[in-house]
Order: sequence, then C-alpha cells, then structure tokens
Amino acid sequence: MKVVEIKVLKGPNYWSVKRTKLIQMKLDLGEKEKMPTNSIPGFRQRLETMIPTLIEHRCSVGKPGGFFERVDQGTWMGHVIEHIALEIQTLAGMDTGFGRTRGTGKEGEYYVCFSYMEEDAGVFAAKAAVRIAHALIFEEPYNLEEDIQQLREIREDTRLGPSTGCIVDEAAKRGIPFIRLNKHSLVQLGYGVNQKRIRATIASTTGNIAVDIACDKEETKNLLDAAEIPVPKGDVVRTEEGLKLAIEKINYPIVIKPIDGNHGKGNTTNIINWDQALKAFAAAKQYGRSVIVEKYITGFDFRILVINYKFICAALRTPAAVTGDGKNNIQYLIDKVNKDPRRGYGHEKVLTQITIDQFTQKMLDDIGYTLETIPANNELVLLKPTANLSTGGTSTDVTDEVHPANIFMCERIAKIIGLDICGIDIMVNDLRTPVKENGGAILEVNAAPGFRMHIDPSVGLPRNVAEPLVDMLFPKGSAGTIPIIAITGTNGKTTTTRLIAHIVKTAGYKVGYTTSDGVYIQNQMMMKGDCTGPISSTFVLKDPTVDFAVLECARGGILKSGLAFQNCDVAIVTNISADHIGIGGIDSMEQMAKVKAVVPETVFKHGYAILNAEDDLVYAMKEGLSCNIAYFSMNENNPRIIKHCKEGGYAAVFENDYITIMKGTWKIRVIKVSDVPITYGGKAIHNIMNCLPAVLSAYFWRNIEIEDIRLALQTFIPSITQTPGRLNMFQFKHFQFLVDFAHNPAGLELLCDFVSKLNGKPKVGIISGTGDRRDEDIKELGKISGRYFDEIIIRQDKHLRGRKAEDIVQLLLDGINETKNKEIPVIIIYNEKEAIMHAYHTAKPGSLITIMCDVVTEALDLIKELKEKEDLE
Repeated sequence: MKVVEIKVLKGPNYWSVKRTKLIQMKLDLGEKEKMPTNSIPGFRQRLETMIPTLIEHRCSVGKPGGFFERVDQGTWMGHVIEHIALEIQTLAGMDTGFGRTRGTGKEGEYYVCFSYMEEDAGVFAAKAAVRIAHALIFEEPYNLEEDIQQLREIREDTRLGPSTGCIVDEAAKRGIPFIRLNKHSLVQLGYGVNQKRIRATIASTTGNIAVDIACDKEETKNLLDAAEIPVPKGDVVRTEEGLKLAIEKINYPIVIKPIDGNHGKGNTTNIINWDQALKAFAAAKQYGRSVIVEKYITGFDFRILVINYKFICAALRTPAAVTGDGKNNIQYLIDKVNKDPRRGYGHEKVLTQITIDQFTQKMLDDIGYTLETIPANNELVLLKPTANLSTGGTSTDVTDEVHPANIFMCERIAKIIGLDICGIDIMVNDLRTPVKENGGAILEVNAAPGFRMHIDPSVGLPRNVAEPLVDMLFPKGSAGTIPIIAITGTNGKTTTTRLIAHIVKTAGYKVGYTTSDGVYIQNQMMMKGDCTGPISSTFVLKDPTVDFAVLECARGGILKSGLAFQNCDVAIVTNISADHIGIGGIDSMEQMAKVKAVVPETVFKHGYAILNAEDDLVYAMKEGLSCNIAYFSMNENNPRIIKHCKEGGYAAVFENDYITIMKGTWKIRVIKVSDVPITYGGKAIHNIMNCLPAVLSAYFWRNIEIEDIRLALQTFIPSITQTPGRLNMFQFKHFQFLVDFAHNPAGLELLCDFVSKLNGKPKVGIISGTGDRRDEDIKELGKISGRYFDEIIIRQDKHLRGRKAEDIVQLLLDGINETKNKEIPVIIIYNEKEAIMHAYHTAKPGSLITIMCDVVTEALDLIKELKEKEDLE
C-alpha cells in the first residue's frame, strides 16, 4: 500500500460543504486491491483486539458494530484505514466521525477522506492508519499507544488553548467567522474592516498601557495601594542583600516571585527561613532581574473574572494535592488521583493529570516527605505551590457567593488598571464578606486570565465567560463580516469578478478582489499570478481596509484545500464546459459541476445564488440550494426565466439590446449594450453575458443604486489595466493585435465569434494547447481555429504540464486538418515571444492578429513595447 498524496481541506469542499476540516488521502492499494478483509485469515479478530472501540462505528449498517459487520462481509483496505484514522484521533481526545472512501477511477486507487480536529494530527493519523493496517494484515507487532500519545502531543502543540478555543466557539455560534493568524493563539474574528483580534484572552480592544501595568506586579500593587485597595506589603529586590533587608522589614512567612512572571512560573509561597528564601530567590531570578518579596497572606486562592469592566464570575482555586489514607504512599495516591476519568493529558479534559516536577519535590522536601511517605488518614499533602489548573489544580465555582462590596472592588480594580478583560487573584478566607474587613489581599491582576477554571470547574456551575467577551467585541449582534460575492464557473470568471469589483468601488466601497491575474486591494495589485484559491481569498478577508470582497473561486483551489470562507452573500456560476476534465479526479462534466456547486452551496439563506439558466448543469444546481435563487440568460424568452419571474423571482436578461433586470414580471432596463465598452458595441457576446450576473449581484445591495451600476458599466474600459488578457486590442499603423486568455474550446469559440464580427483581413490566429487537457479538448481547439482563422501560428505554452510539445502540436494540427472548407497556412513556432515577433514582422496591411496568451503579462508587455516603439517612429 502506498500513500500517493495527502491534502488538507480547510473549508467547504468537494466532499462536504458543512464538514470543512477533512483529510483527503490518495491511497494506492497495490496488490491489496485483491485482498478484501474477509479473505485475510484472522484480520477481524486482530483488528478488534487492537482497537476494540471500533465497535461503536455504525458505518453504512447504521448500528453499533456495523463497521465490523462490513469487515466480516468483506470490505477494502481503504475503508478500514478510514475508520482506523478516525478512531485513533478519538482515542487521543479528538472526537471525529465523518469519513468517505471512494475510488479515483484507477484500479486499486482510492480517495480516503476523513475529518480531523487538528491539521497536523489528521495528517499523522492518515499515515499511522496505513501503518496499522499493514501490521494487521501481516500479523506484525504494533505499539498503538505510542501513536495515540504522539497524537495527544501533536494536539496539545497545535490546538487553540481552552480559553481561546471557547471564545472562537462562541463567535462561531453567532456566525462570526475566524482566521487563525499564527500557530499560537493569535486569532482574527470577523473579516475586513469589521475584524477584531484576540491573543489568548487579550483582545484588540485591550489597552497596551494596561497590559504593561498588569505585567509589572510592583506597579500594579502601587496603583492599587494608592487607591486604597488591600495588597500585601512587600518590596522589589535584585540582590541577596536587598532580599535580606526586605525580609527584615516584613518578616516571615513570605512569598517570592518574578516581577513580570505569569502562570505561577518562578513563584514560591510560604517561605519561613533564609535557606528557603535563597532557593526561591534563585528560582524567581530565572524569569527576570527583579524579584518581588511580599508578605505571605494566608487563606484561600480565589480568581475573579471581570470583562468589559463588569464582574462575570468567581472561582476558588485549589493546588494539586492528595489526601492521605494512612495506608498508601504519596506516589500511589497521585496515581490514584490521575485515574479520575475527568483528568487527562494537557487540556483535553476538565482536569489535568498531576505530574511530579521540581516544584513537587520542593513541596515535599519542605515538610520532610518523599514520594514513598505514607501520609496520615485525611492529611492533605499539597503538591504544587500555585493553584493553576494546568499543573493539576482544581476549581470550584463560587460566583453566587461573592459579596456586593467585593464585586464593586473588582470592577473598580479593572478600571484602575484599565483592563477590559482581567483576572483578579485574591487571597482571603471567604468572599462572602468584604475583603477590606476580613484580612484578605489582592495578589495579582492578570491581563490574560485563563477561562478554563470557569468554563469547566471541578465543582459548581460552569460559566459561559466567552459570551460577555464576544458581546463586548461585537455589540448588538454584529457578525463582524463584510459582504462577499463569490464567482465560479469555467469561462468569464475573471471579467465578471473585475466588473463587479468596479461597480462596488463606484458605489463607494473599499473593495478587495481576487482574480486569475492577482489579488487587488482597492485596485492596487498586492499579489501577482493565478490567485483564485483559498490563500488569496484569505488575504482579502484578513485585510483591515477592505469592506467588500469579490472573490474568484476556481476549481483548483476548491479541490486542493476547499474555500476560504464558510458562507458568502452572493454566488455566481457562469457556466460549465469541457476544461480541466481528467485532472484531480474529476473525469466528467457532471463531476466538474459538483466541484463548482460548492460555491453556491455556501450562500447564506438570505443571500442569492445567481445561475446561468442556459447551462443545464448550472441550472440543475438549484436543487441542492437553501438560499434564494436568481438566473441570467441572453434570451429573455428562456422558459426557465419566464417561469421563475412569474413566480416573483429575479433575473438578468439581454433584451431589445438592453441589459435588463427582471423583477418578477417587471423590467428594469439598466443600460444599452452599445454604451458598455467591454461589449465592443454588442459584438462581444460573451461580455454581454458576463455583465448580466455582475449587474444582478450588485442590484441585490440596497445601497448600490441603478445609477451606480450604469456609471460603472460605462467606465469599465477593456484595457490592460482593467481587463488584462481579456479582449485587449492594440491598433498598430497597418494592422491590429488582439490579446485574450481563451484557453479552452468554449472560450475560444466565443473569442472567435467576436473576431469574426471585426473588420480585418486576413485573420491570423496564434494558438496553443495546454498539456494537462484531454486529447479531444486540444484537438477541438485546432478545429475551432481552422473554422475561423485565415492563417495560423502554433506556439507552445511555457509549462507543458506533462506532455511533449510535439504531441500537443500534432493534436492541434489534427484538429485544423479536419477543416475541409479551406486551405489554411500553418506555421509552428514554439516560443511565444518568437511567435508574436514573427506575426508582427510579417503582418499584412489590414490584418487582425489574435493571440491566445499563456502568460498574460509577458505577452501584453511585449506587444505594448512594440506599440510604444512604433508610436515613437
């Protein structure tokens, strides 16, 4: 068995629009294709012995044990690997359950597709599942627990922490999208100008000065002390001499901690002698030059959470500890506590397992104990100096017990420090009475308080603390999104995208858009090249200056990693024609339509999918949609349009030489096509068609008026700046050059139809074929060229994509030679630049030279250079 490739899908995709996190593994079973599971002696037994929890997998049978029934009946190894990959993730604390295994069309080769929670863990699970299946087939020993532990470690290294995670989950419930901006905890909530950012529990609304103050424990204490907030007495020291003077002033017991520490790192509490003080001083100095020495306040450790300067909740925190039974040693008691099913590795469960480290050893040394010591019955043995949950501590919710005076004090503290999200640590015997009266003190104010103790307390009521935080960031139900119009199809995507972006910009929006030429922010190119995939879309959605996104979404990006967005407001499908068939597992027009249908399937229920009513495959997409539907057609009498509009629907049509919006049975004539430059006076039929969905998509925005649309259509000029590589006409002194990106039969047919309507003789075509297309598609390019052009120059693309140049040329020649109605002079010049130069130097007066360009910018730059040179002569 061989893993051919692994793709990580991160958005709506070919397999599922709702399940956006999928691993797609292409697996070649090789000789195992002839070995279904029921033909391998003992396979079922070995599989069940190794992973007994697979009994829960229902599979297509629809009941527990269903998967094992399939194994008994005989299923292929790809299907088994799918289930193993899912289950080992679940065993590692990542509960996943969606999977599909389908043939690629090649014998013995399968797409094994399954869900994941963490990307790196999903990739590891894919590879591990293949290794496990191999071991089971050949009865080889295998350490499954090693894989599961590695998956746990990958999960902890890559996942969002529980605090950040719960904020993201709360945002997602409200339809607020998120983008993870790094491998740590920096996350963008919302899109474009409406975005907010969080890093752990620090928000973009949190003041930098406030964070600096909170990180400086001495400055925090001074500000609180000046505001009559009870704090422990203490000093900041740097030397042992300073430490000695501080202790003489405040006396034992004391606490020593780094001035800018966090999560309890370097903290030592309840120090009662000089030797302990020196060790604690050295431990704190590892985190900074300055160290705080302060009076040790006895009592219980409480954490108050304040968000948006309002009290939210409170928790009692207890350090990791064991309770003696008079019979067993401390190591046994720790192991027993760790068997609690609520305890897990890292943050996978409510509680974290207790580990033995230097802090544990010190705690035991201080009381003269070792791990072999047997504590007395009911004796509490503390194992950590701080009550952090990440080191095995526990929490108890006490929100409903906090005295109003303490609530007022904590809200005031948040204002004094200036933190809109803060955790306040209080050492006190009881929060039911005012801290000022019961001898307690404020120990710290935290700028990035952990939420885990509140969302999953060991005891008491869980609190949804993410809710008030998201309320603060996105008040009054704002989803933080920006309008998104997504365009897909075979031909016309880029022109439609550019036209929509121009309309939106004309209406006053700051638009970001992606095309096959590059990514643009407010008409400034930011990325160059084919930018029609999720990386480019994400680039636009991350930009804080953009308030409207227009995104071209091509087949390649959808298949490679899915869409960048979960939902859009409007989706346009231009058409489906024979292009890219036979690539990436897509072997038919119907399959290609399924790929393109992913885009309209993401439209919000209140949004619109705009479909081509003349294309049967596009029109059929309406069946799987839950949003509003609108259509466009070059024929106002199209029966589908008539029926739809009679039922009150919307459409855009070409009627009586006008681009017209149908609103029910009413007509809104937008503009005459002769007044729209990109139609070349109505000769460029395909650009009239591109205008229709563009106009309709803009019309659906209430603050874009018909006048805005009309003006935009009149000012959208076919040129190398607004429509590079799309019907770019260059008028030389004695002939014309026309440059277009037509690269498939349908696109070339439309281009040639336009060329046939233009003046100019002879009509010369510079054509090429693309190596990764089917033989019949390349040959069809030759046939079309033979019908329309008087002379043909065959050149070759820069990237052959798996074929020999000679083979592509021969297919084009075969197509040309099938044109029987005329003799066509054909010249073969492989290099694109040389082909253009030959056409330029041999151009007959009055001729029209049309080039299907490969690298748009290179062809345009060359022709532009020739034109400028001629103008100077």
